[in-house]
Amino acid sequence: MKPICVPCQRFYRPTKNGRFFTEMSPKSGYPKPGRAEPEAWKPYKVWAGDEWTCPDCGSTIIVGVGRKPVAEHYEPDFDKALRYDSDQPSINDC
Repeated sequence: MKPICVPCQRFYRPTKNGRFFTEMSPKSGYPKPGRAEPEAWKPYKVWAGDEWTCPDCGSTIIVGVGRKPVAEHYEPDFDKALRYDSDQPSINDC
């Protein structure tokens, strides 16, 4: 079953397979998640999934993420993994 956009009553459509994104972790303490305090987060893991878009409202989601990350912060090639996509999103949440 395809993902569903409830407000639009439409199925999402696949727009990009292998969409990389960066899971962030707090630099210290308990920063606010999301866009509230982006400077309080640092790269932690790189993941890949499939991006889907609602054809009506344009909302995008990433689903079908693997069980293991593509790279983790302690690995030697982690910096290279951070640049897989030119527009690789960061997820500030934990």
